[in-house]
Amino acid sequence: MNPNTPDLFGDLFPEPKRASTLADGPISRVQALRSQLHHHAHAYYTLDAPEIPDAEYDRLFRELQALESAHPELLTPDSPTQRVGGQVLDAFATVTHRVPMLSIRTETDTEASGAEAFDTRIRKELGLTEADSAVEYVAELKFDGLAMSLRYENGVLVQAATRGDGETGEEVTANIRTIGQIPLRLPIDAPAVLEVRGEVYMRRGDFEALNERQRQRIAAGSKGEKTFVNPRNAAAGAVRQLDSGIAAKRPLSFFAYGLGDITPQSAGGPQWQTHFDMLQQLKTWGFPVAEQTSRMQGAAGLVAFHQRIAAERDALPYDIDGVVYKVNDLAQQQRLGFVTREPRWAVAHKYPAQEEMTTVQAIDVQVGRTGKLTPVAKLAPVFVGGVTVTNATLHNELEARRKDVRVGDTVIVRRAGDVIPEVVSVVLDQRPADAPQFTMVSHCPVCGSLAEREEGESDHRCTGGLFCSAQRKQAIWHFAHRRAMDVDGLGDKLVDQLVDSGQVKTLADLYHLKLETLSNMDRMAEKSAVNLLEALDKSKNTTLGRFLFSLGIRHVGEATAKELARHFGQLDAVMAASEDALLQVADVGPVVAHSIRTFFDQSHNREVVQALRDAGVSWPEGDALAPTEMPLAGITVVLTGTLQSMGRDEAKEKLEALGAKVAGSVSKKTHYVVAGAEAGSKLDKAQALGVPVIDDTGLALLLSGQKP
Repeated sequence: MNPNTPDLFGDLFPEPKRASTLADGPISRVQALRSQLHHHAHAYYTLDAPEIPDAEYDRLFRELQALESAHPELLTPDSPTQRVGGQVLDAFATVTHRVPMLSIRTETDTEASGAEAFDTRIRKELGLTEADSAVEYVAELKFDGLAMSLRYENGVLVQAATRGDGETGEEVTANIRTIGQIPLRLPIDAPAVLEVRGEVYMRRGDFEALNERQRQRIAAGSKGEKTFVNPRNAAAGAVRQLDSGIAAKRPLSFFAYGLGDITPQSAGGPQWQTHFDMLQQLKTWGFPVAEQTSRMQGAAGLVAFHQRIAAERDALPYDIDGVVYKVNDLAQQQRLGFVTREPRWAVAHKYPAQEEMTTVQAIDVQVGRTGKLTPVAKLAPVFVGGVTVTNATLHNELEARRKDVRVGDTVIVRRAGDVIPEVVSVVLDQRPADAPQFTMVSHCPVCGSLAEREEGESDHRCTGGLFCSAQRKQAIWHFAHRRAMDVDGLGDKLVDQLVDSGQVKTLADLYHLKLETLSNMDRMAEKSAVNLLEALDKSKNTTLGRFLFSLGIRHVGEATAKELARHFGQLDAVMAASEDALLQVADVGPVVAHSIRTFFDQSHNREVVQALRDAGVSWPEGDALAPTEMPLAGITVVLTGTLQSMGRDEAKEKLEALGAKVAGSVSKKTHYVVAGAEAGSKLDKAQALGVPVIDDTGLALLLSGQKP
């Protein structure tokens, strides 16, 4: 550092003060920007704990570049614009790179014009005219990982080093040896000395699995454990583990994309003419090279590559934040040379940032179609992932508390492809002193019903059920399901129209619809309207089991509804049953019993049930039938294949009416498997387990109370 230059580093990069504005003068602004950039580079490269998204760092970097360009007298050797960010940790041995690991210039114009501008510059530097042919490039992916240099001597991996500050890095050989993709020995035709440059990264699936393990350790009370912000953060943390045994448990991967030191380069050594040929040679020596790497011709080829990878980006199993273009011809690379800290012959072309920084203006709670309550951060508008984002999900109260997101916070927001934007983390040093901790509402913000979180679950849910307008469409669709009230012709789109137009506010409103109203709906001819009214009228005559299932009570499926009907015989008895009484029903446990009791404790749910009865919905009722009185009580049957005598739904209803349990899978507890034509794996499993298999004739005997 120039001794006349103020020390902007402080005590190992302290947290930056408020950045001055240009109104304070260019000197003050430059110093403030340098302080910020040094701090954030230290947090990103050395501590593996980024505090701001890449896009925010790039904006600060570009502002500093512009100021230094406008005021060259302010340019100093220690400016972040004159070096590659990063510092060496004291815990690792240092490595001096024989060939510096310089960074590549970033093209922040994310449109096609960014690629076109690079090609224009290259053609100008090479002195090419319009009459000359297109320049050939190699287009690669820009990985979001940790740059690494692998040194081989006489074909053996002897050293692995991080980029560090570009001149000096950290030796992490023991940890890198744990990465299975990296060869420990090369074929005999490899040069005597070979430094392979590439990226250590973590695949998204491996990252999610790692974080899940971390969450389990935290839940189990392990001290000092944490989850990771993103795959890059996790990969860097693994590489910098002092204990290689710990690093070996972190699933890392590697891609090669270039060379550093190589000896000899002549007299029998490799004589590649192009960058692409060099990459192909690396593949033959056992190094992984991204399959998307391609040779492209001119600006049009670069634009096509940029657009193709953009379309594939979200489907890739690892994170990228752009693509890289390199002049393919090595002789042309040598002619183009370098400028300050980066090669002229290469550029990184970014995509719209998937992470940005903004502030939380409020935290609202939204109610989903199934009653799930989701806290949503209302954000100051921010452009991220190609769109302007104003909302980001916090998933549930536990996640919101884990991330400790509060109103007034400055947060990092992520959006990838069509994924719902989410808050990644909070910038804690910018939190207002009076920011309140988030607490989930106790009642549904839409209908006022009690909001509950069941034991063992992370989500709160509205208990309003039939009454809650947010759940109205889901409730109607479920009510009309063929296994519930079986209202043929009442599909999703028609339900949307009926609810959105205000024609149906409760389930009972379905039975008061008029022909004229239905005929005026989109794509609803008079014949279809007549058919729907007939289906509604027919559905009024049902069974208690079907009706209970149609109400959409949480955890009450078709089989449980039928067991409730058998056990109690009458709806009023079900509605009045205590949790202890409900626990006496087959297949009803504490969670289901509590859910049923909670549903019928809501006065508005009982009002909807009464309104349906008033509309003419009815079913046969009688005294509860003891299980022992039913001829097939205790018998478990599985149906498979196509039956000749009746449909499988009809067979299931008849069997259940006689007390049998119709299961969906075969086990040792299965008493009979009824196999029709084209029976599949269930038949095979029954035969393997020795479970009796019967056909239509055997089914008829079973339904008549006889043993097949």
